[in-house]
Amino acid sequence: MFDLKQGYTVRERSYWYVVLSLGLASFFNFATMYFFQPILPVLVEKFNVSISYASLTMSLHTIGLIIGLILLGFLSDRRGRRIFILLSILLTSVFAFILPLLPHFSLIVAIRIVQGFTLAGVLSAAMAYMSEELDPRYFSFAATLYISCNSLGGMTGRFVSGYLIESFSFAFAFYMLAIFGLVTFVVVAIFLPKSQYFMKSTKGIKEDFKGFLYHLKNPELLLMFGLGAVLQISFTGMWTFLPFHLMEEPFQLSLQQISYLYFAYSLGTIGAPLAGWLARHYPLSHLRIVGVVILTIGMLATLHSSLIGIIVGLSLICLGFFISHSLASATVSDRAKSFKGSASSLYLVSYYLGVAIGTTGLTPLWENFEWKGIITVTALFPMVYVLLIKWLQRKVKSAT
Repeated sequence: MFDLKQGYTVRERSYWYVVLSLGLASFFNFATMYFFQPILPVLVEKFNVSISYASLTMSLHTIGLIIGLILLGFLSDRRGRRIFILLSILLTSVFAFILPLLPHFSLIVAIRIVQGFTLAGVLSAAMAYMSEELDPRYFSFAATLYISCNSLGGMTGRFVSGYLIESFSFAFAFYMLAIFGLVTFVVVAIFLPKSQYFMKSTKGIKEDFKGFLYHLKNPELLLMFGLGAVLQISFTGMWTFLPFHLMEEPFQLSLQQISYLYFAYSLGTIGAPLAGWLARHYPLSHLRIVGVVILTIGMLATLHSSLIGIIVGLSLICLGFFISHSLASATVSDRAKSFKGSASSLYLVSYYLGVAIGTTGLTPLWENFEWKGIITVTALFPMVYVLLIKWLQRKVKSAT
């Protein structure tokens, strides 16, 4: 008999069904989210559009995701988690089938906005589902595996899109993504247990918005929200324009060859657990700076004219980014004394807003200063920001 007071433990099969189902859903989600990033040069050529217009498939997609995180988060608190997870996977798969059939680029951008909204179903409900259905003693382990699937999905989506489009065709790549999505839907529908702990929220929407406003008055949390955005502006901006850089002299790599470089992203799977282990021994504020320093060194290394130097730089970037990001997220959860769910949501909103800015917002830098301009900003921006945080914190301490 299932113990409603405990939740699933690692000794129960249902625990692993939850981990498998939500891990696979997360993997598909992030593969879909970043599927367009490495193929922006293909879009520019195929549809005869500018780089800034092509980048809207990422930036406006992220805006749709942000809207979905807010609205679907409210709805999942009231209607349940599982239904939104399943609908998210199914609708996202359907849109992946539709995308290569669209004749005009404007329609592709429009569908990507809607697809961003549907993706939010998993992101807004998965962690809440796990926190409700799993034994609290084993929740952190499941959450770590889930987050690792985020980075693996993002890496695989970037690799597969470039590889399949170069090897086969634009349409084939999207059909494979859609089929994988439908397989994911079937697996999750079969294995994800029905909610047994879900308690319908009786709070009004105004109460939820009150939680958002509460955190916006907290200077320390505002700095962490800002850090999430800054990290993503740099990280996403670098990855967005990397294919354009490597297709030019002196590298002249094909899209398929560039795709292999996305395996550097796999260091993200160890960055978050490593940060968690280090956080038990060292202050979070110091570790965040270490992560940003690693990120900055990696960015500067990509200015090297050799491919080996760029590969080393990309590896350091991924390691530093995920260390900094996971610690910023942990700081938000730790310092939010109430409305913790709203605090996490606001961090995610700022984090994905950084994705939108990092794609389209940095286009003028590329058009005017190319790779050196992109790297100058993406390397220095996070470093300047964390130094600003340290200065403000010292100023507040001296004032008190």
